[in-house]
Amino acid sequence: MSNFEKKEQNLNQLIDKLNSLSLSYSQPNYELEKIKTEKNELVNQKQEIEKKNNELMREHKFLKEKIKKLQLEVSKKTELEDRFNQDIEELSQETENLVNEIDKWQM
Repeated sequence: MSNFEKKEQNLNQLIDKLNSLSLSYSQPNYELEKIKTEKNELVNQKQEIEKKNNELMREHKFLKEKIKKLQLEVSKKTELEDRFNQDIEELSQETENLVNEIDKWQM
């Protein structure tokens, strides 16, 4: 279980406990208000964390796709470079053969 999931689970449990508190307890009103305020703060924090998590997940997906595209582009460029080098090698060999033929004819 990830750290985020564990925190979310703990937060949900705490919210459930806060929701289950009853007015039947002989707690002063300021205590109840304090608990309600804390509950609302926790709910707001949870929503903010979920929102940030969703944003991070979208960004992660975007970056992952971008990396795949870049890898594909690099692969294509490497392939083109290899072909170019092979063509240069073939031309070099042909040039050398031609020079040797010219040298034979000049002798």
